[in-house]
Amino acid sequence: MDNVERILREFRTIAVVGLSRDPSKAAHAIPARMQRAGFRIIPVNPHVESVLGEKSYASLEAVPFSVEVVLVFRPSEEAAAVAKEAVALGAKALWLQQGITSPEARTLAEAAGMLYVEDRCIGVERAAHGVVKS
Repeated sequence: MDNVERILREFRTIAVVGLSRDPSKAAHAIPARMQRAGFRIIPVNPHVESVLGEKSYASLEAVPFSVEVVLVFRPSEEAAAVAKEAVALGAKALWLQQGITSPEARTLAEAAGMLYVEDRCIGVERAAHGVVKS
């Protein structure tokens, strides 16, 4: 089983860095679809109080509980900084959304023993693998 399938099948809680309040943006629509499929979505966006019915946190550092997956909807240049926060949080996986890549984020995540995916859409992959959490 590759990292994509392992992340989708083994984990449920996803902190979404850059989750948008704008339903027309992928950074809102994709997490909303993941939530409807049974994943717990934790918004990480300093500009909103809540989104998708969940309290939003200003940073990963501010999340007061453990999360399994950190999903990144931020520019590639910010991915390494997010990776450092994900490692500090003890996340088990780092997923950079489609169009986002970072050799430095990959190195940081893999050195910490995290599963790593980049430049793939988690929503497309969830649908392709037929994963729904009950």
